[in-house]
Amino acid sequence: MTTLYSNGKLLLTGEYLVLDGANALAIPTKFGQSLRVATNTKNCIIWTSYDHQNNIWFNHQFKLNASGFKHKNTLNQLETSVASRLTQILNAAKALNPHFLSSSQGYTITTTLDFPNNWGLGTSSTLIHNIASWANVNPFALLQNTFGGSGYDIACAMHNTPICYQKNEETPIINAVNFNPSFKNNLYFVFLNNKQNSRDSINNYLSNKSNLNAAISKINAITSQFIACNTLSEFQGLMREHEAIIANLIRTKTVKQLLFADFDGEIKSLGGWGGDFVLVAAKNNPSAYFKSKGYQTIFAYAEMILEP
Repeated sequence: MTTLYSNGKLLLTGEYLVLDGANALAIPTKFGQSLRVATNTKNCIIWTSYDHQNNIWFNHQFKLNASGFKHKNTLNQLETSVASRLTQILNAAKALNPHFLSSSQGYTITTTLDFPNNWGLGTSSTLIHNIASWANVNPFALLQNTFGGSGYDIACAMHNTPICYQKNEETPIINAVNFNPSFKNNLYFVFLNNKQNSRDSINNYLSNKSNLNAAISKINAITSQFIACNTLSEFQGLMREHEAIIANLIRTKTVKQLLFADFDGEIKSLGGWGGDFVLVAAKNNPSAYFKSKGYQTIFAYAEMILEP
């Protein structure tokens, strides 16, 4: 049996603009997804997916044939959607590596998430990276041939330290960085009770963007300042500045303006605005405040982030 594992991700700077070459700060999380591969004699792929509570949420058999992979049509709507997406990924992996699953050998595949799949920590990216590792193909190429996107989440899947990520036409520029703020005990992550569809967010961004050069230059500077920052107050100022730039770019209010105007501290959206986790920087533990607002999922920095 072969076991593969990929880290989840959070994008601290550069949301949206990372698609157009901004230098973004991204960090792998302690939560991720595993994929276990075992052989069977049934000439098919038996696929079982477990959630974070070890409950099966998807189970299906895929037929293997010379032209690729097929799934049965006797599924409900959710199962059909998942099976269709898995079929697409497997066929895309085989297109990149024709030797992938080229024999009549069958496989039993088990995937297990460490986190609820509505948290937005990389359900898709961890799967893509695990399948790319199994198929021995370039994970960034597999991403572009399936989900699309900037690829920062794939980079987090394979790195165990914070990284600076810059999209490039062929090969992304990835540099490990020493992001270990002295005030990390004042940083928290709060789930907004809503998974943001990143494809929808990206489409909204693409429909609104105009001249991005000035915004990218400013975000690049903020990314560098995030990493070098020594004080909580300076970091909060950078969060405000970053939020203002992106809000202007996508023509919407910041999450603090919309939901937490009375909060004593700073809040920054991460990834697609409107859902998933936000970064909170505060002098005092803000858990009581957010719980009073109905947001129960709160992590201290050390509880969320994979640290070397």
